[in-house]
Amino acid sequence: MSLEWLQQPVKSIDQTYVEHASARQEQLTKPPGSLGRLESLAIRLAGLQGRESPQMERINITVFAADHGIAAQGVSAFPQSVTLEMIRNFSVGGAAISVISNQLGASLNVINLGTVEVGEEIAGVSYFPLGHGTADFSQSPAMTEEQMAKALDIGRDVAIDAKNKSIDLFIGGDMGIANTTAATAMGCALLDLDPDDLTGPGTGLDEYGIRHKSEVIRAALVRHGHAQQPLEILRHFGGFEIAALVGAYLACGQEGIPVLVDGFITTAAALLACRLNPDLQEWLLFSHTSAEPGHQLMLRSLNAEPILHLGMRLGEGSGAGVAVPLLRMACNLHNQMATFADAGVAGKCR
Repeated sequence: MSLEWLQQPVKSIDQTYVEHASARQEQLTKPPGSLGRLESLAIRLAGLQGRESPQMERINITVFAADHGIAAQGVSAFPQSVTLEMIRNFSVGGAAISVISNQLGASLNVINLGTVEVGEEIAGVSYFPLGHGTADFSQSPAMTEEQMAKALDIGRDVAIDAKNKSIDLFIGGDMGIANTTAATAMGCALLDLDPDDLTGPGTGLDEYGIRHKSEVIRAALVRHGHAQQPLEILRHFGGFEIAALVGAYLACGQEGIPVLVDGFITTAAALLACRLNPDLQEWLLFSHTSAEPGHQLMLRSLNAEPILHLGMRLGEGSGAGVAVPLLRMACNLHNQMATFADAGVAGKCR
Protein backbone atom coordinates (compact mmCIF):
# COMPACT_ATOMS: atom_id res chain seq x y z
CA MET A 1 0.00 0.00 0.00
CA SER A 2 1.25 3.48 -0.86
CA LEU A 3 1.99 5.95 1.92
CA GLU A 4 2.98 8.78 -0.40
CA TRP A 5 0.12 10.86 0.97
CA LEU A 6 2.05 11.21 4.24
CA GLN A 7 4.48 13.48 2.41
CA GLN A 8 1.82 15.95 1.30
CA PRO A 9 2.32 19.39 2.92
CA VAL A 10 -0.06 20.70 5.54
CA LYS A 11 -2.04 23.84 4.84
CA SER A 12 -0.59 27.20 5.78
CA ILE A 13 -2.27 29.19 8.52
CA ASP A 14 -4.02 32.26 7.09
CA GLN A 15 -1.93 35.11 8.50
CA THR A 16 -4.42 37.68 7.23
CA TYR A 17 -7.02 36.40 9.69
CA VAL A 18 -4.40 36.18 12.44
CA GLU A 19 -3.68 39.88 11.89
CA HIS A 20 -7.39 40.78 11.78
CA ALA A 21 -8.07 38.84 14.98
CA SER A 22 -5.07 40.43 16.72
CA ALA A 23 -6.28 43.88 15.72
CA ARG A 24 -9.79 43.13 17.00
CA GLN A 25 -8.45 41.99 20.35
CA GLU A 26 -6.74 45.37 20.71
CA GLN A 27 -10.07 47.12 20.14
CA LEU A 28 -12.22 45.13 22.59
CA THR A 29 -13.41 46.76 25.81
CA LYS A 30 -10.66 45.46 28.07
CA PRO A 31 -7.01 46.19 28.75
CA PRO A 32 -4.89 44.49 26.06
CA GLY A 33 -3.87 40.98 27.13
CA SER A 34 -6.17 40.96 30.15
CA LEU A 35 -7.92 37.74 29.05
CA GLY A 36 -4.58 35.97 28.82
CA ARG A 37 -4.50 32.78 26.77
CA LEU A 38 -8.17 33.13 25.86
CA GLU A 39 -7.05 35.93 23.56
CA SER A 40 -4.19 34.02 21.94
CA LEU A 41 -6.34 30.92 21.50
CA ALA A 42 -9.04 32.93 19.68
CA ILE A 43 -6.43 34.57 17.45
CA ARG A 44 -4.85 31.22 16.62
CA LEU A 45 -8.22 29.61 15.85
CA ALA A 46 -9.11 32.50 13.55
CA GLY A 47 -5.96 31.82 11.54
CA LEU A 48 -6.44 28.05 11.55
CA GLN A 49 -10.07 28.28 10.47
CA GLY A 50 -9.54 31.20 8.06
CA ARG A 51 -12.40 33.16 9.62
CA GLU A 52 -12.93 36.61 11.07
CA SER A 53 -15.10 34.95 13.72
CA PRO A 54 -13.63 31.63 14.88
CA GLN A 55 -16.23 28.98 15.74
CA MET A 56 -16.20 26.00 18.06
CA GLU A 57 -19.64 24.46 17.54
CA ARG A 58 -19.16 21.44 15.25
CA ILE A 59 -16.89 19.08 17.16
CA ASN A 60 -15.92 15.62 15.93
CA ILE A 61 -14.64 13.12 18.50
CA THR A 62 -13.38 9.83 17.12
CA VAL A 63 -12.21 7.12 19.52
CA PHE A 64 -9.91 4.55 17.94
CA ALA A 65 -9.80 1.25 19.83
CA ALA A 66 -7.53 -1.79 19.58
CA ASP A 67 -5.68 -4.31 21.72
CA HIS A 68 -1.94 -4.73 22.21
CA GLY A 69 -0.01 -7.98 22.25
CA ILE A 70 2.44 -6.55 24.81
CA ALA A 71 -0.30 -7.08 27.40
CA ALA A 72 0.90 -10.71 27.54
CA GLN A 73 3.91 -9.42 29.51
CA GLY A 74 1.76 -8.34 32.46
CA VAL A 75 2.12 -4.58 31.91
CA SER A 76 -1.49 -3.62 32.65
CA ALA A 77 -3.61 -3.78 35.79
CA PHE A 78 -6.65 -4.77 33.70
CA PRO A 79 -7.32 -7.73 31.36
CA GLN A 80 -7.64 -7.22 27.61
CA SER A 81 -11.34 -8.07 27.74
CA VAL A 82 -11.82 -4.53 29.05
CA THR A 83 -11.11 -3.03 25.62
CA LEU A 84 -14.18 -4.62 24.04
CA GLU A 85 -16.23 -4.02 27.18
CA MET A 86 -15.40 -0.32 27.01
CA ILE A 87 -16.32 -0.21 23.33
CA ARG A 88 -19.75 -1.48 24.38
CA ASN A 89 -19.82 1.17 27.10
CA PHE A 90 -19.07 3.89 24.54
CA SER A 91 -21.94 2.68 22.38
CA VAL A 92 -24.54 2.90 25.16
CA GLY A 93 -23.38 6.26 26.50
CA GLY A 94 -21.86 5.07 29.77
CA ALA A 95 -18.23 6.13 29.29
CA ALA A 96 -16.75 9.47 30.29
CA ILE A 97 -16.25 10.54 26.68
CA SER A 98 -19.87 9.59 25.94
CA VAL A 99 -21.10 11.95 28.66
CA ILE A 100 -18.68 14.67 27.57
CA SER A 101 -19.60 14.45 23.88
CA ASN A 102 -23.30 14.57 24.77
CA GLN A 103 -22.70 17.63 26.93
CA LEU A 104 -20.81 19.32 24.09
CA GLY A 105 -23.29 18.32 21.40
CA ALA A 106 -20.35 16.72 19.60
CA SER A 107 -20.47 13.82 17.19
CA LEU A 108 -18.87 10.70 18.72
CA ASN A 109 -17.50 7.99 16.47
CA VAL A 110 -16.02 4.74 17.76
CA ILE A 111 -13.80 2.61 15.52
CA ASN A 112 -12.70 -0.91 16.48
CA LEU A 113 -9.45 -1.63 14.67
CA GLY A 114 -8.88 -5.03 16.19
CA THR A 115 -9.55 -6.44 19.64
CA VAL A 116 -8.55 -9.79 21.11
CA GLU A 117 -12.20 -10.56 21.76
CA VAL A 118 -14.53 -10.03 18.81
CA GLY A 119 -17.99 -10.42 20.33
CA GLU A 120 -21.25 -9.36 18.76
CA GLU A 121 -21.80 -6.48 16.33
CA ILE A 122 -22.17 -3.33 18.39
CA ALA A 123 -24.57 -0.64 17.23
CA GLY A 124 -22.87 2.64 16.46
CA VAL A 125 -19.37 1.13 16.28
CA SER A 126 -17.43 0.95 13.01
CA TYR A 127 -15.33 -2.18 12.61
CA PHE A 128 -12.14 -2.25 10.54
CA PRO A 129 -10.29 -5.34 11.83
CA LEU A 130 -6.54 -5.34 11.26
CA GLY A 131 -5.96 -8.33 13.52
CA HIS A 132 -6.81 -9.53 17.02
CA GLY A 133 -4.67 -6.80 18.49
CA THR A 134 -1.04 -6.16 17.64
CA ALA A 135 1.78 -8.65 18.11
CA ASP A 136 3.75 -8.71 21.36
CA PHE A 137 6.48 -6.16 20.60
CA SER A 138 8.77 -7.71 23.18
CA GLN A 139 9.06 -10.60 20.72
CA SER A 140 8.52 -9.09 17.26
CA PRO A 141 7.38 -5.84 15.60
CA ALA A 142 3.90 -4.87 16.77
CA MET A 143 2.55 -4.49 13.24
CA THR A 144 3.26 -5.60 9.72
CA GLU A 145 3.85 -2.87 7.16
CA GLU A 146 0.44 -3.60 5.66
CA GLN A 147 -1.34 -3.33 9.01
CA MET A 148 0.37 -0.03 9.78
CA ALA A 149 -0.43 1.38 6.34
CA LYS A 150 -4.10 0.39 6.65
CA ALA A 151 -4.35 1.97 10.11
CA LEU A 152 -2.80 5.20 8.84
CA ASP A 153 -5.25 5.23 5.92
CA ILE A 154 -8.22 4.70 8.24
CA GLY A 155 -7.15 7.73 10.24
CA ARG A 156 -6.83 9.73 7.04
CA ASP A 157 -10.34 8.69 5.94
CA VAL A 158 -11.75 9.89 9.26
CA ALA A 159 -10.13 13.31 8.81
CA ILE A 160 -11.38 13.65 5.23
CA ASP A 161 -14.90 12.76 6.38
CA ALA A 162 -14.63 15.42 9.08
CA LYS A 163 -13.58 17.95 6.45
CA ASN A 164 -16.56 17.03 4.27
CA LYS A 165 -18.82 17.69 7.27
CA SER A 166 -17.26 21.14 7.85
CA ILE A 167 -16.06 20.25 11.33
CA ASP A 168 -14.63 23.13 13.41
CA LEU A 169 -12.40 20.92 15.56
CA PHE A 170 -11.18 17.31 15.58
CA ILE A 171 -10.50 15.32 18.74
CA GLY A 172 -8.96 11.87 18.58
CA GLY A 173 -9.44 9.47 21.47
CA ASP A 174 -7.91 6.11 22.29
CA MET A 175 -8.91 2.87 23.96
CA GLY A 176 -6.71 -0.18 24.28
CA ILE A 177 -5.41 -2.13 27.26
CA ALA A 178 -1.58 -1.83 27.41
CA ASN A 179 -1.47 1.16 25.08
CA THR A 180 0.43 3.24 27.64
CA THR A 181 3.22 0.68 27.28
CA ALA A 182 3.20 1.14 23.50
CA ALA A 183 3.15 4.93 23.82
CA THR A 184 5.97 4.86 26.37
CA ALA A 185 8.16 2.71 24.12
CA MET A 186 7.47 5.08 21.23
CA GLY A 187 8.33 8.08 23.38
CA CYS A 188 11.59 6.51 24.52
CA ALA A 189 12.59 5.73 20.94
CA LEU A 190 11.62 9.17 19.61
CA LEU A 191 13.19 11.16 22.45
CA ASP A 192 16.12 8.84 23.17
CA LEU A 193 15.18 8.63 26.84
CA ASP A 194 15.35 5.86 29.40
CA PRO A 195 12.11 3.96 30.12
CA ASP A 196 12.38 4.85 33.80
CA ASP A 197 11.89 8.51 32.82
CA LEU A 198 8.64 7.92 30.95
CA THR A 199 7.00 4.85 32.46
CA GLY A 200 3.92 5.48 34.58
CA PRO A 201 1.05 3.56 36.21
CA GLY A 202 -1.24 3.46 33.18
CA THR A 203 -4.44 1.79 34.38
CA GLY A 204 -3.18 1.72 37.97
CA LEU A 205 0.01 -0.30 38.37
CA ASP A 206 1.78 -0.28 41.74
CA GLU A 207 5.47 0.48 42.16
CA TYR A 208 6.50 -3.08 41.33
CA GLY A 209 4.24 -3.09 38.26
CA ILE A 210 5.74 0.17 36.98
CA ARG A 211 9.25 -1.20 37.43
CA HIS A 212 8.35 -4.39 35.56
CA LYS A 213 6.72 -2.39 32.77
CA SER A 214 9.87 -0.30 32.42
CA GLU A 215 12.04 -3.41 32.21
CA VAL A 216 9.82 -4.89 29.49
CA ILE A 217 10.09 -1.69 27.49
CA ARG A 218 13.86 -1.50 27.96
CA ALA A 219 14.35 -5.04 26.66
CA ALA A 220 12.14 -4.31 23.64
CA LEU A 221 14.07 -1.14 22.85
CA VAL A 222 17.29 -3.15 22.81
CA ARG A 223 15.70 -5.83 20.65
CA HIS A 224 14.43 -3.32 18.10
CA GLY A 225 17.27 -0.83 18.37
CA HIS A 226 17.51 -0.67 14.59
CA ALA A 227 14.06 0.98 14.42
CA GLN A 228 15.03 4.65 14.42
CA GLN A 229 12.92 6.28 11.70
CA PRO A 230 9.43 7.47 12.76
CA LEU A 231 7.42 4.94 10.74
CA GLU A 232 9.68 2.10 11.87
CA ILE A 233 9.25 3.19 15.49
CA LEU A 234 5.49 3.21 14.94
CA ARG A 235 5.49 -0.22 13.32
CA HIS A 236 7.70 -1.85 15.96
CA PHE A 237 6.16 -0.37 19.11
CA GLY A 238 2.83 1.26 18.29
CA GLY A 239 -0.72 0.05 18.02
CA PHE A 240 -3.48 0.06 15.44
CA GLU A 241 -5.25 2.91 17.24
CA ILE A 242 -2.04 4.91 17.62
CA ALA A 243 -1.24 4.55 13.91
CA ALA A 244 -4.79 5.66 13.06
CA LEU A 245 -4.31 8.74 15.25
CA VAL A 246 -1.06 9.55 13.42
CA GLY A 247 -2.88 9.30 10.09
CA ALA A 248 -5.80 11.39 11.31
CA TYR A 249 -3.56 14.16 12.66
CA LEU A 250 -1.49 14.40 9.49
CA ALA A 251 -4.59 14.43 7.30
CA CYS A 252 -6.23 17.08 9.49
CA GLY A 253 -3.24 19.33 8.86
CA GLN A 254 -3.42 18.61 5.14
CA GLU A 255 -7.16 19.32 5.08
CA GLY A 256 -6.94 22.39 7.31
CA ILE A 257 -8.78 21.09 10.39
CA PRO A 258 -7.66 22.27 13.85
CA VAL A 259 -6.86 19.38 16.21
CA LEU A 260 -7.21 19.30 19.99
CA VAL A 261 -4.82 16.63 21.28
CA ASP A 262 -5.90 14.70 24.37
CA GLY A 263 -3.40 13.02 26.70
CA PHE A 264 -0.44 10.65 26.83
CA ILE A 265 -1.36 8.17 24.07
CA THR A 266 -2.57 10.79 21.64
CA THR A 267 0.47 12.99 22.31
CA ALA A 268 2.74 10.05 21.47
CA ALA A 269 0.89 9.85 18.15
CA ALA A 270 1.16 13.63 17.69
CA LEU A 271 4.89 13.57 18.46
CA LEU A 272 5.49 10.89 15.84
CA ALA A 273 3.28 12.69 13.31
CA CYS A 274 5.30 15.88 13.86
CA ARG A 275 8.51 13.95 13.26
CA LEU A 276 7.05 12.96 9.89
CA ASN A 277 6.01 16.56 9.16
CA PRO A 278 7.19 19.26 11.62
CA ASP A 279 4.82 21.82 10.06
CA LEU A 280 1.88 19.83 11.45
CA GLN A 281 2.51 21.26 14.91
CA GLU A 282 0.83 24.54 13.95
CA TRP A 283 -2.47 22.64 13.63
CA LEU A 284 -2.24 20.99 17.05
CA LEU A 285 -3.65 22.45 20.24
CA PHE A 286 -2.88 20.52 23.44
CA SER A 287 -5.72 20.16 25.89
CA HIS A 288 -4.19 19.08 29.19
CA THR A 289 -1.24 17.66 31.07
CA SER A 290 -1.72 14.01 31.93
CA ALA A 291 -0.68 12.55 35.26
CA GLU A 292 1.48 10.10 33.28
CA PRO A 293 5.11 11.23 33.78
CA GLY A 294 6.03 10.64 30.15
CA HIS A 295 3.41 13.08 28.95
CA GLN A 296 5.18 16.11 30.34
CA LEU A 297 8.42 15.11 28.61
CA MET A 298 6.63 14.68 25.29
CA LEU A 299 4.89 18.04 25.66
CA ARG A 300 8.20 19.71 26.46
CA SER A 301 9.76 18.25 23.32
CA LEU A 302 6.92 19.76 21.29
CA ASN A 303 7.13 23.14 23.08
CA ALA A 304 3.45 22.61 23.80
CA GLU A 305 1.53 24.61 26.39
CA PRO A 306 -1.54 22.63 27.51
CA ILE A 307 -4.76 24.46 28.30
CA LEU A 308 -5.59 22.52 31.50
CA HIS A 309 -3.77 20.72 34.29
CA LEU A 310 -6.33 18.61 36.16
CA GLY A 311 -4.37 15.44 36.89
CA MET A 312 -6.43 13.44 34.39
CA ARG A 313 -5.10 10.21 32.83
CA LEU A 314 -8.19 8.49 31.43
CA GLY A 315 -7.69 8.77 27.68
CA GLU A 316 -10.72 8.33 25.39
CA GLY A 317 -10.36 11.99 24.35
CA SER A 318 -11.78 12.99 27.75
CA GLY A 319 -9.21 15.66 28.63
CA ALA A 320 -9.66 17.29 25.24
CA GLY A 321 -13.43 17.23 25.62
CA VAL A 322 -13.20 18.94 29.00
CA ALA A 323 -11.11 21.74 27.42
CA VAL A 324 -13.62 22.50 24.64
CA PRO A 325 -15.81 24.86 26.75
CA LEU A 326 -12.77 27.07 27.29
CA LEU A 327 -12.16 27.21 23.54
CA ARG A 328 -15.81 28.07 23.04
CA MET A 329 -15.51 30.82 25.64
CA ALA A 330 -12.42 32.18 23.88
CA CYS A 331 -14.32 32.32 20.58
CA ASN A 332 -17.44 33.87 22.10
CA LEU A 333 -15.48 36.57 23.91
CA HIS A 334 -13.61 37.38 20.72
CA ASN A 335 -16.74 37.48 18.58
CA GLN A 336 -19.29 39.05 20.92
CA MET A 337 -17.49 41.60 23.08
CA ALA A 338 -18.00 45.21 22.07
CA THR A 339 -15.15 47.31 20.76
CA PHE A 340 -14.36 50.65 22.39
CA ALA A 341 -16.00 52.34 19.41
CA ASP A 342 -19.13 50.17 19.63
CA ALA A 343 -19.61 50.84 23.34
CA GLY A 344 -18.60 54.49 23.32
CA VAL A 345 -15.88 53.75 25.86
CA ALA A 346 -12.64 55.71 25.83
CA GLY A 347 -9.67 53.67 24.67
CA LYS A 348 -6.20 53.47 26.13
CA CYS A 349 -4.44 56.81 26.58
CA ARG A 350 -1.71 57.37 24.00
